[in-house]
Amino acid sequence: MINKSHIRSIIKGISWRIIATLDSFLVVIVITCLFDQCSIQNAIKIGVIEFFLKLIIYYIHERVWLKFIKSPTFSKQESLLKTISWRFIATTTTFLISGAILNDFNKIALFIALLELISKFILYYIHERIWIKIPLGLKHKKK
Repeated sequence: MINKSHIRSIIKGISWRIIATLDSFLVVIVITCLFDQCSIQNAIKIGVIEFFLKLIIYYIHERVWLKFIKSPTFSKQESLLKTISWRFIATTTTFLISGAILNDFNKIALFIALLELISKFILYYIHERIWIKIPLGLKHKKK
């Protein structure tokens, strides 16, 4: 049996947060510019807050899922379910952070959340499938 270490979850979380934060930054820039409210400062604020807050949330999500998925390489269906559960949590968090930073839970915050729902759904699924192939932090348990 194979056990996935806490270090693996942390490194996996950091790798995901780097990808996701870059995506968040671009999404915020695109959406705010579409509404004639371009703000690199707000995009940076949202990205930084998301990076640290979602890193913690991601770690917890990852460890909970490891309780349910016992095999070292889980199925595409399990990856999809994990992606859906993460996107629900993460998109809600993005909406709340964006609304707080932009000082308004209006259509801009909603469009940011919706666009990142689509972009990150795809990116997260690919990230999950890649990490299945990475042996870093896998520990063999004795039966």
